[in-house]
Amino acid sequence: MTVEQTTAVRPATPQQRAVRAARNGGEPTLEFADRVPYDAYVHASTLHQLQQPLSDDPGEMSFLMVSQIMELYFKLTCHELRHAQRELRANRVWDALPPLRRAALHLEGLNAAWQGLRWMTPADFNRFRDRLGEGSGFQSAMYRQLEFLLGLRDPALIRPFRRQAEVHAELTAALTTPSLWDDVVALLARRGFELPADLLERDVANEHESHPAVEAAWVRIYVDGGPDNHLRLLGDALTEVAEGFSDWRWHHIKAVQRSMGAKVGSGGSAGLAWLQRSMARVVFPELWSARTAM
Repeated sequence: MTVEQTTAVRPATPQQRAVRAARNGGEPTLEFADRVPYDAYVHASTLHQLQQPLSDDPGEMSFLMVSQIMELYFKLTCHELRHAQRELRANRVWDALPPLRRAALHLEGLNAAWQGLRWMTPADFNRFRDRLGEGSGFQSAMYRQLEFLLGLRDPALIRPFRRQAEVHAELTAALTTPSLWDDVVALLARRGFELPADLLERDVANEHESHPAVEAAWVRIYVDGGPDNHLRLLGDALTEVAEGFSDWRWHHIKAVQRSMGAKVGSGGSAGLAWLQRSMARVVFPELWSARTAM
């Protein structure tokens, strides 16, 4: 916590809460010496000052706030996946399951955010689109962090950030750090599955393609292991994450189709066509190809 937070957010035991409730006659506390503790913790007043539309169109606020909500979900999902990575590196598979399950639920929230933009037609978007200039979700650094964590790494995609030294350094580090899937494959190797020693060194451009040895490992896990097998449970949790992320990309395509059709993207890409091509890059590919081989 910051110094500012500690002046308004003070720990309270169950006994202290009971005494306060009795003193207030069951009513909530309405007087505080400092900031309202909720605001000191959540920083709601700060959050509500971050919306600065560029036009007078009332619909732009939906576009802006939904984008900000998605940014927060990107960060939250990355937080959970990194937690899972640490547990897997320490061979604590059971402990990796809760953050993976939370990540899958956060992705559900992320997908639900698209509902707030279903009203937007091209005519609606065009009323403020020009004000955005070359601004595009393509330029989201946190989304790139999420992609890289999931094993979808493309060095070219960090070029837009090269003049933002700190952001560029973080993305460069993410490119050279093992992805979550790399850590899963390394775990399988430590558990005795026959995997090539150089598997983790494969070109990042091909890491979304299925490798026969990893596919064979997952076939064994699902065919030989019962429903309580910890590696099978790991596979199930990872599948939920992969599906949630794939759903987000699909919803993105549908939102673009609804709001701008096949026009050129704001960031200079081919727009819809570019997004459709990106769908071919599969998250955790061997989890899917193994199903054909079972």
